[in-house]
Amino acid sequence: MFAQRFFGAFTLLCAMYFLSLPAAGSTLAKSELGRKGNLVSVDWLKQNLARKDVVLLDASGPQLYAKAHIPGAVSASILGHGVQETTPERMEARYRGYGIKNDSIIVVYEQGDPMSDFKHMWSHHLFFDLYYHGFPVDRLFVLDGGLEKWKADGGAVVATSTVAPTAKPEPGNFSIKQLREAARVRLPDVLAASGDPKKATLIEALEPDSHFGEKGFFDRAGHIPNSVMLPARDFFNADHTFKSPEELRRMFDYLGVKPGQTVYSHCGGGVAAAVPFFALKFILGQDDVRLFRESQVGWLQDDRGLPFWTYSAPQLLRDTTWARTWGGAMMRMYRNSAIDFIDARPAEEFKFRHARFALNVPAETLRPHLHDPAKLASLLGEAGVSANHEALVMAGSGLTPDAALVFVALEAAGQKRVSLLPEGLELAATKGLAVNDAAKAAAAAPVTKRAYQASARAGAIIRRPTETQGLYPKVFVVSDARPVTRNLPGKVVQLPYTDVLRPDGTPKAAKDLWKVLSDAGVPRYAELVAVADDAGAAAVNYLVLKLMGYPDVKVLVQD
Repeated sequence: MFAQRFFGAFTLLCAMYFLSLPAAGSTLAKSELGRKGNLVSVDWLKQNLARKDVVLLDASGPQLYAKAHIPGAVSASILGHGVQETTPERMEARYRGYGIKNDSIIVVYEQGDPMSDFKHMWSHHLFFDLYYHGFPVDRLFVLDGGLEKWKADGGAVVATSTVAPTAKPEPGNFSIKQLREAARVRLPDVLAASGDPKKATLIEALEPDSHFGEKGFFDRAGHIPNSVMLPARDFFNADHTFKSPEELRRMFDYLGVKPGQTVYSHCGGGVAAAVPFFALKFILGQDDVRLFRESQVGWLQDDRGLPFWTYSAPQLLRDTTWARTWGGAMMRMYRNSAIDFIDARPAEEFKFRHARFALNVPAETLRPHLHDPAKLASLLGEAGVSANHEALVMAGSGLTPDAALVFVALEAAGQKRVSLLPEGLELAATKGLAVNDAAKAAAAAPVTKRAYQASARAGAIIRRPTETQGLYPKVFVVSDARPVTRNLPGKVVQLPYTDVLRPDGTPKAAKDLWKVLSDAGVPRYAELVAVADDAGAAAVNYLVLKLMGYPDVKVLVQD
C-alpha cells in the first residue's frame, strides 16, 4: 500500500513538473537563465538558436551583414527600405518576408558600425517597429551586446562570401491586427512639452556635437528646446551590453527623469531614440514612455519655423533687444514689466553711469553673506529687488566675476528667475538700452525698498567640500588660472574661467564651450563644484555649466 501511494505521488509530481515546462514553440519561462525582461544573453541564444520558432533578425546595414553575421540570421536592415513610415500592409509583407509567424520568438541584434557614432540603435529601432505593429511583447527580444558580445564569447559568424547565398526564410504568417499608438507621440504634444518641461521630459539620444550645434544634419544645428541630452551610447557598457537597471535609473534620476513621469524620446530621424525608449520601458518598466518618430526632421520641417537651441538653457542669457523691450519704459508704464535690472558694479561706478531703472547690488556687498540666505534677502530687499521678478544681472562689460557672483547669490536666495545680460552695460547702450548719467542718476527717485521673501535654494553655494553628496562622485572645477593649493577630497579638473569666455567677455558659443569642457576633462555625470580663490571666478564657471545643461553644479565658498 505504501509503495502504491509513494509511486502515485511521485507520478503526480512528475506530471505537474513536466506540465509546468514551456512547450516547444511557446514563450520561454521568465525565470530561464539568460533572459532579463526583453533582453537575452549570448548564452541563451547559443542554447536556443536551433529552435524552429526562433527568428533571428540582423538589423545591421546590408554590407555589414554580408561581411559577418550569426548563422541563420535574416538580414532585416531598414536601410534596404528607408526609414520613412509606410502602411501596415507593407510592414506586414516585410515581416512575413523575414519569416515571422504569429507564434515566433524574435531576437534582434546588430553589429556596431565602427564608422558611426550611433551603435546599437538599428536593433532597438527594429524592436520598436515590431512592438508598434503589434507583435506580442512577451516573444520579442534584443540580444544584449549584439554581434560584438556574440563574437567575444566565442560565437560563430559567417559571411555571404564564404557560404552559399543566404537562403530566404520560409514566408511567415504574422498579421498586424492593431497598432500600439500609445507607444508614439506626435508633434503637438512634443511642442507642448517643449514649452512646458513639467508636462513631460524630452530625451534626446544624439551626441553632444549635435546637441550643441557643432554638427548639423539639417538646415539648422542644435536641438529641440528644453531637450535633455542623453546619447544612445551612454546606455551601454564597454562590452556593448546594457548598463545595469540600477545604473540606468541613476542616469535618469541625475537628469531629472523620475519614475512615473511622461517621457518623449527623440533624435534626428527617430532611430537612435529607440534606445532610451527601450531602456526606460523594457528595462526599467516605466509606463508612459513614447517615441517621437518624426524627431528633429518633423520639428524642423514644420511650417511655423519652430525654434532650435544650441545652449541647453539659453534663457539664462538675455540680449539688449529683449532687455529694452520687457524692461523698458513702455512696459513699466503699463505695469507689465516684471524685470529688475541688477547692476553688480561698485556703487561709485553705478552712480557715474547705469541702465535706466537699474538697481545697484554690488557684488562686494553680498560677498561676506553668501552662506546667509536671510541676510542676502535683507540686502536684496533694501536694494529694491522683488523675489518674484526676473533679475537680469549686468556689469560694465561681459560676464564678469562680479556679475556671476551676484547671479549665484540671487539663486541661493531663491530668486524666482535669474538671467544675465552678457553684452554688458556699455555695449548694450550702443544698441539702444536707455542709460542714466550722473546728473540723471542724482535726479532719479529714491529706490523703493521691498520685503524680499527669501526661499533659500539649497546647494547653489556650499561651505565645506563634503557638505553635499550627489548621485555621482564630486569633481572640483578649479576656476583660477593657477592650480588651487588647498586639499580637495575628490577629482580635480583645471578650467580657468577665462577659457569659457570670448575676448569681449561674453560666453563662447555652445559648440566651443563643449570642446573646452571636454578638453578640460569635465565629466558629463558628476557633482560639479566650482572653486577658486575668488568666488566670482568660480561663479562664472557655475553659470556656464548651468548654461550647458549640467544638472548638479555648486560653488564652494569657504569661510
